[in-house]
Amino acid sequence: MTDYASKKPAWLTSEHKSGPLTYEVTPSVGGSHNTAWQNCTGDVYDAPIAAEHATHSMEHGAVWITYRPDLPAEQVQRLAERVRGVDYMMLSPHDGLDAPISLQAWGYRLTVTSAEDKQIDEFIQSARLNAGPEQGATCSGGITATGTTPRELPQQGQQEQR
Repeated sequence: MTDYASKKPAWLTSEHKSGPLTYEVTPSVGGSHNTAWQNCTGDVYDAPIAAEHATHSMEHGAVWITYRPDLPAEQVQRLAERVRGVDYMMLSPHDGLDAPISLQAWGYRLTVTSAEDKQIDEFIQSARLNAGPEQGATCSGGITATGTTPRELPQQGQQEQR
């Protein structure tokens, strides 16, 4: 596990910014982010999501699990079982990972080669709801659409575009 919270605390700014942002590491482990968060109530996304929204969710205490799009389906299913229906968790594929699976929480990253790795559960247990500076802020009512382009939350009464 890499502890960016200790090694690179200056990266972990909490500013709200619009539009696409650049992060020091990919996937993001914290920093400035969009005003809208990604829904993280045990959501399993079948396509990549915007780092700008996922980063905001991590600020709330979420763990974002990402995996290479070519990860075998049974491995993805094993990850989804850990996420589905669990508040402050989300899962999505992510292009360009340096390992088959990468877990992110605010200031922390763990990479593993298999969904069977016991470190995954240890990371989730220690980081979920504990790592983010806004621990326990809502994970519902956020962006539910996939795609890597950040978007704004729809105004009340409007439907989010998918």
